[in-house]
Amino acid sequence: MSFYARLVAQTVSARGTLIGAPIIEGVLLRAEVSLPSYLAFLTEAYHHVKHTVPLLRATKAALRPHQKWLQDPLDEYIEEEWGHEEWILNDIRACGQDHETVRSGQPSQATAAMVAHAYDITTRGNPLGFFGMVYVLEGTSVALALEAADAIQKPLALPDQAFSYLRSHGQLDQEHTAHFAMLMDRIDEPQDQQAIVQAAREFFQLYGDIFRSLPMPAPARVEAGA
Repeated sequence: MSFYARLVAQTVSARGTLIGAPIIEGVLLRAEVSLPSYLAFLTEAYHHVKHTVPLLRATKAALRPHQKWLQDPLDEYIEEEWGHEEWILNDIRACGQDHETVRSGQPSQATAAMVAHAYDITTRGNPLGFFGMVYVLEGTSVALALEAADAIQKPLALPDQAFSYLRSHGQLDQEHTAHFAMLMDRIDEPQDQQAIVQAAREFFQLYGDIFRSLPMPAPARVEAGA
C-alpha cells in the first residue's frame, strides 16, 4: 500500500470527527443555512488561510537534510496559495459586510489553537507534520466546498461573487489532491510518515473544533418566513 493510501486509511476515524460537526451536517443534509453562520465561517477561514504562506515558508526553512528535496514543491505551494485570504475578504464584501473589520479582527480561540499548533509543528517538531494540515484542509475542500457553496447560495440568494473562496478552492484542490498524493508517495522515511499521519489526526480534531465553534444556523425555511 502506498503511503498516501495508508494516510487516508489511518485517518478515517479522525476525519469522521470533522465531517460529523453539527453545522456541516446541517448545511449538507438539511439545508440549514444563515448569513451570520456563513460570515462566521468566512471570518475564521480568513484568520487561518492568511497563515498558509508563512507556514509554508516556515516549513521550508525547517527542513532537515534528508527533506531538502521538498524545497521546490514547497515553493510551488507558496506560489499557488499566495493571496487566497484576499478571496475570502472579497466574498465577505460581496455579502454586504465590512471586510476590513474582519481583516483587523481576531480569530476565535479554536482557530488560534489550530494555527498555533501548525507553527509549533514546523518549529519544534518534524516540519513534515505540516503536510498533515495540508491533507486535512485540501481534502476537506474537495469533499465539501463545492457542495456547501451550492447548499448555501440559493436559500440566501447571495451572488456568485460571494463564493469565490469555496468554489475556487474546491476546484483547485481537486488538482492539488492528485499532486499531493504523488508527493506523499515519495516520502519514505517511517518517522516522516508517522509525523504526517499523527498531525493529520490532530488537525481533523482542531479543524472540526473551528466548525463546532461557529453559530448554528436556523433552517432556511424558518428564516424565509421571518
